[in-house]
Amino acid sequence: MTSVLIIQGHPEADSFGTALADAYAAGARDAGHEVRELRLRELEFDPLLRSREARGGEAEPCITEARDSIVWAEHLVVQYPTWWASTPALLKGFIDRVFVPGFAYRPHETGNGWDKLLKGRSSRLLITMDAPVLYDSLYYYASSRRAMSKGVMGFCGIRPTRVTTFAPIRGSTERKRANWLVRARELGSRAS
Repeated sequence: MTSVLIIQGHPEADSFGTALADAYAAGARDAGHEVRELRLRELEFDPLLRSREARGGEAEPCITEARDSIVWAEHLVVQYPTWWASTPALLKGFIDRVFVPGFAYRPHETGNGWDKLLKGRSSRLLITMDAPVLYDSLYYYASSRRAMSKGVMGFCGIRPTRVTTFAPIRGSTERKRANWLVRARELGSRAS
Protein backbone atom coordinates (compact mmCIF):
# COMPACT_ATOMS: atom_id res chain seq x y z
CA MET A 1 0.00 0.00 0.00
CA THR A 2 1.00 3.59 -0.56
CA SER A 3 1.39 6.50 1.86
CA VAL A 4 -0.63 9.40 0.42
CA LEU A 5 -0.59 13.07 1.39
CA ILE A 6 -3.53 15.12 0.13
CA ILE A 7 -2.98 18.87 0.09
CA GLN A 8 -6.26 20.74 -0.22
CA GLY A 9 -5.39 24.10 -1.71
CA HIS A 10 -8.89 25.54 -2.06
CA PRO A 11 -9.50 28.31 0.49
CA GLU A 12 -13.23 27.50 0.75
CA ALA A 13 -14.40 24.47 2.72
CA ASP A 14 -17.66 24.10 0.78
CA SER A 15 -16.09 24.11 -2.70
CA PHE A 16 -16.47 21.35 -5.24
CA GLY A 17 -12.70 21.00 -5.22
CA THR A 18 -12.83 20.13 -1.54
CA ALA A 19 -15.43 17.47 -2.34
CA LEU A 20 -13.08 16.04 -4.98
CA ALA A 21 -10.20 15.86 -2.48
CA ASP A 22 -12.49 14.19 0.06
CA ALA A 23 -13.63 11.65 -2.56
CA TYR A 24 -10.00 10.89 -3.46
CA ALA A 25 -9.16 10.40 0.23
CA ALA A 26 -12.15 8.07 0.72
CA GLY A 27 -11.14 5.97 -2.29
CA ALA A 28 -7.56 5.74 -1.09
CA ARG A 29 -8.56 4.72 2.43
CA ASP A 30 -11.06 2.15 1.14
CA ALA A 31 -8.25 0.59 -0.94
CA GLY A 32 -6.04 0.32 2.15
CA HIS A 33 -3.69 3.22 1.46
CA GLU A 34 -2.49 5.27 4.43
CA VAL A 35 -3.73 8.85 4.04
CA ARG A 36 -2.84 12.17 5.63
CA GLU A 37 -4.53 15.43 4.71
CA LEU A 38 -3.47 19.05 4.87
CA ARG A 39 -6.30 21.56 4.55
CA LEU A 40 -4.38 24.74 3.90
CA ARG A 41 -7.35 26.94 4.83
CA GLU A 42 -7.12 25.52 8.39
CA LEU A 43 -3.40 26.18 8.85
CA GLU A 44 -2.12 29.38 10.40
CA PHE A 45 1.03 30.48 8.62
CA ASP A 46 2.43 33.59 7.03
CA PRO A 47 2.28 32.96 3.27
CA LEU A 48 5.30 35.22 2.69
CA LEU A 49 8.74 33.68 2.71
CA ARG A 50 10.80 36.04 4.82
CA SER A 51 14.54 36.38 4.24
CA ARG A 52 15.26 35.25 7.82
CA GLU A 53 13.65 31.87 7.16
CA ALA A 54 15.22 31.58 3.72
CA ARG A 55 18.59 31.80 5.48
CA GLY A 56 17.73 28.93 7.84
CA GLY A 57 15.46 30.57 10.42
CA GLU A 58 12.61 28.72 12.10
CA ALA A 59 9.21 28.20 10.51
CA GLU A 60 5.81 27.86 12.17
CA PRO A 61 5.03 24.37 13.52
CA CYS A 62 2.45 23.71 10.78
CA ILE A 63 5.09 24.34 8.09
CA THR A 64 7.50 21.94 9.79
CA GLU A 65 4.70 19.35 10.10
CA ALA A 66 3.84 19.80 6.42
CA ARG A 67 7.46 19.09 5.48
CA ASP A 68 7.44 16.00 7.70
CA SER A 69 4.28 14.76 5.95
CA ILE A 70 5.85 15.31 2.53
CA VAL A 71 8.89 13.28 3.57
CA TRP A 72 6.54 10.55 4.87
CA ALA A 73 4.47 10.42 1.66
CA GLU A 74 5.18 8.27 -1.35
CA HIS A 75 2.42 9.99 -3.33
CA LEU A 76 1.32 13.64 -3.10
CA VAL A 77 -2.07 14.86 -4.26
CA VAL A 78 -2.62 18.58 -4.66
CA GLN A 79 -6.15 19.82 -5.20
CA TYR A 80 -6.72 23.43 -6.21
CA PRO A 81 -8.78 25.66 -8.49
CA THR A 82 -7.27 27.59 -11.36
CA TRP A 83 -7.79 31.27 -10.63
CA TRP A 84 -6.37 33.94 -12.92
CA ALA A 85 -4.51 31.20 -14.83
CA SER A 86 -2.66 30.27 -11.64
CA THR A 87 -3.07 28.75 -8.20
CA PRO A 88 -4.83 30.53 -5.33
CA ALA A 89 -2.54 32.75 -3.23
CA LEU A 90 -2.99 30.39 -0.27
CA LEU A 91 -1.43 27.49 -2.17
CA LYS A 92 1.31 29.65 -3.70
CA GLY A 93 2.26 30.95 -0.24
CA PHE A 94 2.32 27.39 1.09
CA ILE A 95 4.64 26.29 -1.72
CA ASP A 96 6.93 29.27 -1.11
CA ARG A 97 7.16 28.43 2.58
CA VAL A 98 7.43 24.63 2.39
CA PHE A 99 9.44 23.87 -0.76
CA VAL A 100 12.56 25.75 0.30
CA PRO A 101 16.26 25.15 -0.43
CA GLY A 102 17.67 22.45 1.81
CA PHE A 103 14.32 20.70 2.01
CA ALA A 104 12.99 20.37 -1.55
CA TYR A 105 16.16 21.08 -3.50
CA ARG A 106 19.78 22.08 -2.96
CA PRO A 107 21.59 24.45 -5.34
CA HIS A 108 25.04 23.32 -6.39
CA GLU A 109 27.81 25.41 -4.88
CA THR A 110 29.06 26.28 -8.36
CA GLY A 111 25.71 27.90 -9.11
CA ASN A 112 25.02 25.50 -11.98
CA GLY A 113 22.13 23.14 -11.31
CA TRP A 114 20.62 21.69 -8.17
CA ASP A 115 19.95 18.43 -6.38
CA LYS A 116 16.33 17.31 -6.37
CA LEU A 117 15.74 16.29 -2.75
CA LEU A 118 12.20 14.88 -3.05
CA LYS A 119 12.93 12.10 -5.55
CA GLY A 120 11.12 8.80 -5.13
CA ARG A 121 7.65 10.33 -4.90
CA SER A 122 4.87 10.65 -7.44
CA SER A 123 2.06 13.19 -7.53
CA ARG A 124 -1.36 13.91 -8.91
CA LEU A 125 -2.95 17.31 -9.42
CA LEU A 126 -6.74 17.55 -9.07
CA ILE A 127 -7.57 20.86 -10.72
CA THR A 128 -10.90 22.60 -11.06
CA MET A 129 -11.63 25.55 -13.32
CA ASP A 130 -14.57 27.38 -14.80
CA ALA A 131 -13.02 27.63 -18.26
CA PRO A 132 -13.03 24.64 -20.59
CA VAL A 133 -9.73 22.73 -20.60
CA LEU A 134 -9.15 23.47 -24.29
CA TYR A 135 -9.54 27.21 -23.66
CA ASP A 136 -7.09 27.02 -20.77
CA SER A 137 -4.61 25.13 -22.93
CA LEU A 138 -4.86 27.36 -25.99
CA TYR A 139 -5.26 30.77 -24.37
CA TYR A 140 -3.27 30.41 -21.15
CA TYR A 141 -0.94 27.62 -22.31
CA ALA A 142 -2.02 25.53 -19.29
CA SER A 143 0.10 27.83 -17.12
CA SER A 144 -1.22 26.58 -13.78
CA ARG A 145 -0.75 22.92 -14.69
CA ARG A 146 2.73 23.47 -16.08
CA ALA A 147 3.87 25.58 -13.11
CA MET A 148 2.78 22.92 -10.61
CA SER A 149 3.85 19.80 -12.53
CA LYS A 150 7.16 21.05 -13.88
CA GLY A 151 8.03 24.18 -11.90
CA VAL A 152 7.31 22.72 -8.45
CA MET A 153 7.03 18.94 -8.53
CA GLY A 154 9.52 18.26 -11.31
CA PHE A 155 12.01 20.83 -10.01
CA CYS A 156 12.10 18.98 -6.68
CA GLY A 157 12.30 15.50 -8.22
CA ILE A 158 8.67 14.42 -7.74
CA ARG A 159 7.89 12.33 -10.80
CA PRO A 160 5.70 11.43 -12.47
CA THR A 161 3.06 14.07 -11.96
CA ARG A 162 -0.31 13.20 -13.41
CA VAL A 163 -2.94 15.88 -13.95
CA THR A 164 -6.70 15.44 -13.79
CA THR A 165 -8.74 18.51 -14.62
CA PHE A 166 -12.42 18.87 -13.82
CA ALA A 167 -13.91 21.57 -16.00
CA PRO A 168 -15.85 23.60 -16.61
CA ILE A 169 -17.31 23.66 -13.11
CA ARG A 170 -19.56 26.66 -13.79
CA GLY A 171 -22.69 25.39 -15.50
CA SER A 172 -21.93 21.72 -14.83
CA THR A 173 -24.89 19.50 -13.98
CA GLU A 174 -25.41 17.56 -10.78
CA ARG A 175 -24.95 14.37 -12.78
CA LYS A 176 -21.64 15.58 -14.22
CA ARG A 177 -20.36 16.56 -10.76
CA ALA A 178 -21.46 13.17 -9.37
CA ASN A 179 -19.49 11.44 -12.15
CA TRP A 180 -16.45 13.59 -11.36
CA LEU A 181 -16.65 12.56 -7.70
CA VAL A 182 -16.74 8.90 -8.74
CA ARG A 183 -13.70 9.52 -10.93
CA ALA A 184 -11.80 11.15 -8.01
CA ARG A 185 -12.66 8.20 -5.77
CA GLU A 186 -11.40 5.76 -8.41
CA LEU A 187 -8.15 7.71 -8.72
CA GLY A 188 -7.77 7.56 -4.95
CA SER A 189 -8.22 3.80 -4.91
CA ARG A 190 -5.20 3.50 -7.24
CA ALA A 191 -3.23 6.25 -5.43
CA SER A 192 -0.29 6.28 -7.79
